[in-house]
Amino acid sequence: MVETETERFTVGVFQDIEWAHKGVDALKQAGFPVESLTILIKDGPDAPAFIERSLGAPAERLDLAGIGAAVARGPLVETLGGVQDLRKLGLAGTMRRVGFQAHDGRIFDALTGKGGVLVAIKSEPRAADALAILHSYGGGNAAIGAWTGRV
Repeated sequence: MVETETERFTVGVFQDIEWAHKGVDALKQAGFPVESLTILIKDGPDAPAFIERSLGAPAERLDLAGIGAAVARGPLVETLGGVQDLRKLGLAGTMRRVGFQAHDGRIFDALTGKGGVLVAIKSEPRAADALAILHSYGGGNAAIGAWTGRV
């Protein structure tokens, strides 16, 4: 096992844009800064507009292993290794970089691949608050990347 520093994120997957919109709004109302939020979703007619409306900046187009065409914005994308690593390894192969076990990455990958909206919060000091909000607004499989320091 290699000891390394990782950034901690709290992650959940909403069943669709409508539920994700409510969850993201609740996070912002609770004081989570927009620059701490990441949204990742399969590309579709409403996906880029949802990200821009929610985060105030345009989405980046990605091609993820296991999911295909997607759009995203936020700090999680770069922390997972950016466009190149996500293209090769997808969420399933990169979520360990932010404290999740491999099976968690596969779950996030499967839920997002089925049309779910992944929302992540870079939230070290308020991770429990972020987790409670994700759960309250329907963020499925919401969890805190707790395996910090282990790869």
